Amino acid sequence: MEQYEPDRLSAAQLAAARRSMTSGRGALTRRSMLRATGAGALGIGGLAGLSGCGIPPAKREGDGPASTDHSAQEKRIVFSNWTEYMDVSEDEKHYPTLEEFTRRTGITVKYTADINDNVEFFGKIQPQLAAGQDTGRDLICVTDWLAARIIRLGWAQKLDPSNLPHAFANLSQQFRSPDWDPGRAHSYPWTGIPTVIAYNTKATGGRKVDSVSQLLDDPQLKGRVAFLSEMRDTVGMTLLDLGKDPGSFTDDDFDAAVARLQKAVDKKQIRRFTGNDYTADLDKGDIAACVAWAGDVVQLQNDNPDVKFAIPTSGYIISSDNLLVPAKARHKTNAERLIDHYYQPPVAARLAAYINYVCPVDGVRAELAKIDKSMADNTLILPDAAMAASSHAFRSLSSKEETAYEEKFAKLIGA
Repeated sequence: MEQYEPDRLSAAQLAAARRSMTSGRGALTRRSMLRATGAGALGIGGLAGLSGCGIPPAKREGDGPASTDHSAQEKRIVFSNWTEYMDVSEDEKHYPTLEEFTRRTGITVKYTADINDNVEFFGKIQPQLAAGQDTGRDLICVTDWLAARIIRLGWAQKLDPSNLPHAFANLSQQFRSPDWDPGRAHSYPWTGIPTVIAYNTKATGGRKVDSVSQLLDDPQLKGRVAFLSEMRDTVGMTLLDLGKDPGSFTDDDFDAAVARLQKAVDKKQIRRFTGNDYTADLDKGDIAACVAWAGDVVQLQNDNPDVKFAIPTSGYIISSDNLLVPAKARHKTNAERLIDHYYQPPVAARLAAYINYVCPVDGVRAELAKIDKSMADNTLILPDAAMAASSHAFRSLSSKEETAYEEKFAKLIGA
């Protein structure tokens, strides 16, 4: 049997993971810091385990190892998801859309909100996946870069389109064919995560801030600008501002973006690179304008009408959290039916109304308007055609590229 080297994380990748857990998206619940109760902590030893695990993957490329599907005999699913990433009843004792699925299909769902961070969660399931064993989960939700890694290693099962009629028909065009899973053969998005520009009109004197160039060069914003400590978001937005495509950039393009940011650091235009803590500073006006995650902006605007957002004419970065069926999962068909359940517009609308991130399901507007018209009109939840067309995904990186890029980015931000 052919053996492979394990897909280790480099020191630079591990450092980026630590930043994500302590202050980046990994430190947030997906309802933003305004509802956050704290993220799971992965110690240095746990991170080192991801780097040094000596179990080679069962295979690379293609589909996960063949698995016997027990769905017909066992009407159940085990679903692992992020905290605060499922609609709940007012008494917080029920998951209405999951219970509706069980009533309709007879399939029970053991739902566990046990994902606080991609790296931590991957550390839990990697040994079993690498050994060709069942993880005990039929459906997981992970961010695009980790979904790409799992698929590349052959640890995700190929989905059966015949079990996904609503998903196939209703998936929004902007999410249909990521470079890491062409045609969505192994995954479907749970939600989209736009990176936009946010600003506080009280802090800007009523002025609009709508470009990365303005963040980097406007003297009236000097010392009151923040960028994110997540490489893909900050460099991706800067690449767009330079007229480069984050989906097909070169090493030289990356270096040009970093140099552009470094110039702003040197002249003290940028106050700092932040994780989720930018929200408090933006709310107070200590930061006048920044690169921000849209879900945070939606939540901030609920309490502070001075917080605004803008989509640069150059475009914006979007990532996604994605549903996968792990290799050796016992209930693949049941999991596919659950994925399809969430691509029915009435169900998708109820989920979007709760989590406030981009809904990847077409045909939801009328249903969401029945729940909350302001949400249905919010392009950070339901992008209009122009906004959807402006979105760009950061391309997949090889391990060598990610190491090199994260090292350069860490030097830029002083990490």
